[in-house]
Amino acid sequence: MIYLCCEEGRRSLVHGHATLNGIERLEVVDQELIGTPQESLRQRILRLFFISKAVTSDPMARQAFFNRLATLSSTQVNIHGGERLQQITVESVGLRSATNVLLHSGDRTELIVGDHLEIRVSTRGDFSLYTLKLVEASSDSPLLGLDDRLSRIDFSFKVECESEFDCRPNCGCPPRLASSPDLDYMAKDYASFRKLMLDRMAFLAPEWRERNPADLGVTLVEILAYVGDYLSYRQDAIATEAYLGTARHRVSVKRHARLLDYAMHDGCNARAWVQVRLKPEASKMKLEVGADVLPPLRFATRLSSSTLLAEPDFQTLFQSNRAVVFEPMESAELFPEHNELPFHTWGDDACCLAKGAIKATLRGDLPNLQPGQVLIFVEQLGPQTGHYADADPLHRHAVRLTKINGMNRQEYLFAAKNNTLPQRLDELTVPPTSVTDIEWGDADALPIPFSLSVRARSDGRLLEDVSVALGNIVLADQGMTLPHLEELGQVPTPNLALASVGATGCDHCETPSSPTIVARFRPLLKNRPLTRAANYDPEATATAAFAWTMNDVLPSIHLADSQGRQWNPKRDLLSSGAFASEFVAETDNDDRTNIRFGDDENGMHPSEGTLIHACYRIGNGTTGNLPMGAIVHVVSDTFSSDEIQSVSNPLSARGGTDPEPMEAVRQNAPAAFRIQQRAVTPEDYAAKAGEHPDVQRAAATLRWSGSWHTVFLTIDRRSSRLVDAAFENELRVFLERYRLAGHDLEIDGPRFVPLELALRVCISSNYFRSDVIAALKAVFDNRLHSDGTRGFFHAENFSFGQPVLLSRIYAAAQQVAGVRHVEVTILRRQGATTDALVPESDVFEVGRIEIAQLENDSNFPDRGVLRFEALGGR
Repeated sequence: MIYLCCEEGRRSLVHGHATLNGIERLEVVDQELIGTPQESLRQRILRLFFISKAVTSDPMARQAFFNRLATLSSTQVNIHGGERLQQITVESVGLRSATNVLLHSGDRTELIVGDHLEIRVSTRGDFSLYTLKLVEASSDSPLLGLDDRLSRIDFSFKVECESEFDCRPNCGCPPRLASSPDLDYMAKDYASFRKLMLDRMAFLAPEWRERNPADLGVTLVEILAYVGDYLSYRQDAIATEAYLGTARHRVSVKRHARLLDYAMHDGCNARAWVQVRLKPEASKMKLEVGADVLPPLRFATRLSSSTLLAEPDFQTLFQSNRAVVFEPMESAELFPEHNELPFHTWGDDACCLAKGAIKATLRGDLPNLQPGQVLIFVEQLGPQTGHYADADPLHRHAVRLTKINGMNRQEYLFAAKNNTLPQRLDELTVPPTSVTDIEWGDADALPIPFSLSVRARSDGRLLEDVSVALGNIVLADQGMTLPHLEELGQVPTPNLALASVGATGCDHCETPSSPTIVARFRPLLKNRPLTRAANYDPEATATAAFAWTMNDVLPSIHLADSQGRQWNPKRDLLSSGAFASEFVAETDNDDRTNIRFGDDENGMHPSEGTLIHACYRIGNGTTGNLPMGAIVHVVSDTFSSDEIQSVSNPLSARGGTDPEPMEAVRQNAPAAFRIQQRAVTPEDYAAKAGEHPDVQRAAATLRWSGSWHTVFLTIDRRSSRLVDAAFENELRVFLERYRLAGHDLEIDGPRFVPLELALRVCISSNYFRSDVIAALKAVFDNRLHSDGTRGFFHAENFSFGQPVLLSRIYAAAQQVAGVRHVEVTILRRQGATTDALVPESDVFEVGRIEIAQLENDSNFPDRGVLRFEALGGR
């Protein structure tokens, strides 16, 4: 074959010729003979068709041509080719006339009438190609009346056989191989590139021998050598970024780590509770905070002596002396009477709020104090001296109120709307004092005791208001919203030179597909560092406001385009749809941040000509972890100095985290996949449930229910709280990412085992018997004492399957002053009359999902009982 052409025009020429004819097609008879008497002739009969309308203008020529076909002998049909079977002989040749033939051409099927030769061969050929040619007798020239090129045809005997090979043709036109010059591929710098090009030019143009640096040719060579040096550096730099171990840019390291399912973080901002003290004569202040609203005020560290700064003055001071800026995260209503709230002790002296307390009473009628607001308990006087300087600055704690005078938020708002708020009175005072009962959640339980009133050691006088509650608390986080929108530029027109190679087939006749070209648009933010903050639930407890993971952190930036579309930040675009208006903010080594949009497959790409604007905050990392009292300024153009007296952060700001070091990612990312993120066995479910902050311990059992596997998860909550429906739903959501497909999950509480414990105690003669027994009861109770210690049978001392050891009982009893000797006479399940009084092994065993319980409460006699038999003493 000399030529390889995509369109065959030779048949059209023969079709309109007056005297020439040609072979149109060849059919191998195969499938139609199955099940017939001639089945043995499969692939041995060939049907040769000719161009039907040829030579129709000359009947004499047509008749002469078919006469030659009718007298055609077997020697005039030559079959060549093949690999295994090459000697294919023709046994017979016959002319068949007026045969109806279905001609298939693309999507068109046409019924034609024509003449054909039926050729029978000696044997069927192999899978390779054969060539059939009609020639004159005793000659190799084409049969008279046939076109030279159409007197032969290529065919295969196995055309109707199934094959595992692709019938698609190979590339017919191989690329032209150009002679390559002898180049030194080790040339990597300016000098070597310059020498290489001068040597090449000396070979191509030997008459050019100029080497003067001022020569135009030398100048062009040196310019190209400089460009080559720069491109060589870029090539090496890009190759360096191709591996996690050698990458130098944070963006490259972050993307490599993401391939290993390791999420590298870029830091997080800090949070702080800020108190805004109002002047007594001021009215209430209302702060409205929203995603699309600039904050009405900001908080800042020291810049000047003034408490309130106007926005223009603040910007001037901020440029000269950068301060740490915080902005409120939630809306709030502030009242002057909430600046400082004293506790009410109901006439008792030397009182304290015990560790673990979740309720208290405030002095005064506080109709504006609502559930959901935050109070900070502060020790303002030294409990020993009564001086402000002796107060412990660490004795501070924030709580979010859940109930006011026994009403939750919904009940309180309903009563306030209908003017039916109850008023609490202490009628024993003169005159009667209005009081307000407050409650907060278990998660905000006091971690330390707070003294409310004490007797001074020096003169014995009563010191009141040792600790008070601070109101007007606003949760703020680090970061300053830029006052003006920043224009990021216009999406450019796609550069055709940067388009990828279009997809094309192997056949040179196929038209290549047009590739989709997306404009490269990676705008750079002018200011840094970009704030990154975690989500916040305004109804969460005060403790939960500072509990988040780095997976919850997102950049504080929002984009808007000239088409009115809003763009939201994401950690990555792997789960973003093609029409999702989302983007990724990528921060590099210098804290500069680029914006990366999607590619119309994972995330939408902004259309050509769109103008993008950005609204974002700056300030991030550990610089926001300020000590208490560091925030002193209010920046606002809305409020005046006649309203705000002072601002401060009663507690230190915390939570600020610097970006994760690249070296730490190189060490941790390759091993991240070894951390199991699925619960398969019952032990896995128990371990993952134990990671919940409210779960003390968990036990799991896997059972077959008849249709599927069910995991029965028994939970022991901290502080012996109930496993209610709300907590069960919360734990289900927490475990959903770990639950194995096909496993059902059932959650319930533990099975408590009430104990019966009896002690025979020998008391020293110089101790009162009642005092020693009272001390023993305090040791073996289930309560949290005022000094922070827990009783022996406290709920957090025992969990699933944990036995009760007699040795520990003896050790706890012997530590009580006045106890000379102690003996356990009874230790068994309450109400069990058949069990031994004391276990023989000195260990009281419980079941795998059972928890030992002994409350010794007369109101709940079925929760365990404690008895003493006292001997000796007074």
